[in-house]
Amino acid sequence: MPDFSVRKMQMIIEEVRHDGGPPPETPRQLGAILACVHNPFAGRYEADLQPAMEDLKPLGLEMSERLIAALGGADQIDGYGKAMLVGENGELEHGALWHVPGGYAMRQLLGESNAIVPSNMKRGGVGSSLDIPLGHINAAYVRSHFDGFEVRLPDGPRADEMILALAMSCGGRVHSRMGGLEAWDVKGEDGLR
Repeated sequence: MPDFSVRKMQMIIEEVRHDGGPPPETPRQLGAILACVHNPFAGRYEADLQPAMEDLKPLGLEMSERLIAALGGADQIDGYGKAMLVGENGELEHGALWHVPGGYAMRQLLGESNAIVPSNMKRGGVGSSLDIPLGHINAAYVRSHFDGFEVRLPDGPRADEMILALAMSCGGRVHSRMGGLEAWDVKGEDGLR
């Protein structure tokens, strides 16, 4: 069993009260949670990584539960995304271990969420920034929810660590006006519309 011990976690909650133009009726909330974990595969090649996804599932659930609670509950959340930052002794495929544990945990706890969880991964050193892409939880074509949340951990990832990140949003961009499918018209049947 690989050791993905957590060195530290960070929660970020952002409230957007204004973005030019009139203030929205309700401020938009965005949140992210980061876990800086030991990368047991750093510095070596491992042919079969997939079984290690199981070991990260409890962490995905814990992080999702904490972020949902911080944003006021699942019924408030309509956007999500995930990202991974692999330290310099790791490979990008190590970051891909987060796809199932991070994405499925959010989808499970948010209930009706049919859209693919937008994702990003990259390699970087201590203090590197990470952009977490965001999209609507039920329909990938909802333009108002195309967004990103930039995060960073000042002292991570070290060369043998990874930062696993989840993000969620309550509402689309303030003053979204680019047309396309609107959130209130989502059917939620195919993950697209």
